[in-house]
Amino acid sequence: MSRGLENRNPGNIRRAPVRYKGEVRPSRDPDFKEFESLAWGYRAIFVLLDTYRTRYGIDTLRGMISRWAPPSENRTEAYIRAVADDTGLDPDKPLDTRDRKTMVPLAASISRVENGVQAETAEVERGWALFASGT
Repeated sequence: MSRGLENRNPGNIRRAPVRYKGEVRPSRDPDFKEFESLAWGYRAIFVLLDTYRTRYGIDTLRGMISRWAPPSENRTEAYIRAVADDTGLDPDKPLDTRDRKTMVPLAASISRVENGVQAETAEVERGWALFASGT
């Protein structure tokens, strides 16, 4: 099982002072956050991507993935291409981070790239429900 799935952190969100609902503190992983369930991990993906858009004005797939997976640690352009191919999203077109039809496939694709296996759609949907309800 991949590190991200073992931590129930399908986006491999790094440890940082920001706290998310459903986060296990302290994480047993020295580098990455750990969540109570995959649904909470997916919710964190939605929250973080929404924060990119609302707080930092990063509203394209290219911008979001470039921040999520910077070139200093990743093959960022390949990551962007993989997510764009999976989702059919134009990498340079603004995204609505509050639109379920856009964000559920986007989070599932991020999880696939990060963990090497297809995301469980039901878990991604549970994460969206937590995000959308403000929970």
